[in-house]
Amino acid sequence: MSSVCAISPSDKRAQARRVGDDLLRHHGKKPYYSVEEVKAANRRNQVPFDVECWSHALFNTHEDFDAMHAALGEACDYVGMKTQMLQAVSLGEGGWFDFDFDLSWLEFPDIDWSVFDFFD
Repeated sequence: MSSVCAISPSDKRAQARRVGDDLLRHHGKKPYYSVEEVKAANRRNQVPFDVECWSHALFNTHEDFDAMHAALGEACDYVGMKTQMLQAVSLGEGGWFDFDFDLSWLEFPDIDWSVFDFFD
């Protein structure tokens, strides 16, 4: 992960909310979304290209995330980026980050679900 795609925790939280709400609205509640679904949600929400990967870290499978970046000739850290995204939407202090990071975004403890306006 390069510093070019670095964003602040508040921007990560806002991006997770906007893209997550969009995914829920268009595709319903799913453990993971396809790369194309996340790309479309990023476009609809005007997420800048250089920070789109944060949405992919939160909403794609590890395998899909890695395959997408390999196809682009990039090496991004799925676990590191997913950790930061989950910390941005977490209620806790992050002590639960010894969990399996291949779990979906719906399976992590201590998520502040109020971040997602459309979530029921």
